[in-house]
Amino acid sequence: MLGEIETIGLSNRVVLADLEAGLGTLSRLEEGHVDYLLVMAEPSPKALEVARRAVDMAHERKVAHVLVVANRIRSEADLERVRQLFPDEEMMVIPEDQAIEEADNQAKAPIDAAAGSPGIQAFEALVSRLLQPAKPQATSKLDSRLRFIDQEK
Repeated sequence: MLGEIETIGLSNRVVLADLEAGLGTLSRLEEGHVDYLLVMAEPSPKALEVARRAVDMAHERKVAHVLVVANRIRSEADLERVRQLFPDEEMMVIPEDQAIEEADNQAKAPIDAAAGSPGIQAFEALVSRLLQPAKPQATSKLDSRLRFIDQEK
């Protein structure tokens, strides 16, 4: 997929950074230095609180576009918790996917080992979204084909 990003003919420089979990790096961010921020939001209370604070900091620092990624979503209840916290943010959803965990346990890249799984399909949709121009800040319509994986634990 990195090859796709390289070949789309962007005339501007693109830097993609995976920041450490938490708010430290974001708290030191100077206004105007970031155009687009992805905030990963898992549906646990602690993770949602960190994500909420990250979105607030992004707005304080005038980040032009914020995209919340509702990650490891297992049910409609999980998704609703994230939606309630971020009603005005563009959002993409990555469902919990056992195939991704199995690939990781086998030390394989999930995109190779689980190519057709719901989590990988959602990830590919996220990459496609990122290759498009940024949308105005508004809640996006979520793909009605999104499937949740029920896991018995």
